[in-house]
Amino acid sequence: MANEYVTLEELKAHLGVEADDTSRDVLLNRARVSASRSIDKTTGRRFWLDADPVQRVFNPRGRVVREDDGDLFLVDDIGDLEGLTVETGSGSSWSAVTDYETSPDNALADGKPIDGLLRPLGTWGSATARLRVTAKFGWPAVPDAVAEAALIQASRLYKRKDSPEGIIGSAEWGVRNLSRRDPDVWALIEPFILPGFA
Repeated sequence: MANEYVTLEELKAHLGVEADDTSRDVLLNRARVSASRSIDKTTGRRFWLDADPVQRVFNPRGRVVREDDGDLFLVDDIGDLEGLTVETGSGSSWSAVTDYETSPDNALADGKPIDGLLRPLGTWGSATARLRVTAKFGWPAVPDAVAEAALIQASRLYKRKDSPEGIIGSAEWGVRNLSRRDPDVWALIEPFILPGFA
């Protein structure tokens, strides 16, 4: 998929595998992909950015928040303003919307995504209309905490082959069961979890 949050080289270095040893690459790559997609699923978002603008249609039901200064339409994470267009309508009838502001303020400058479109002192129209957004969805860059969580989780998944039925042995700790969730991975990704996920 090429949208993993940890590279093969980083995972090999973390596990002490020689860079030119390709004998485990299939298993390591599977662990990288699984760890990255698991983080996406747990957080309810993805941290890689679309290469080109993509069009998405949103139903306003449950996505409009009434603010003192207008209606805020909650959208999927937008990580780049290039190609951003907003339209309202339905079917084959769409009208461009230009009187909106991105929210939160300075999100992209702070390395975070835009997740709302505000109509200052206005509304997003009728409940039957849809919002069509063309944008580069995702995050501007993968947060360091997400990359570290992916590295830890990918390493754990790779080593799982050596722990049948979730039991692992160690000279230092003896035999023990693996926990369902790695507490370090959870602590790293928890701040990124959208409400209603996990």
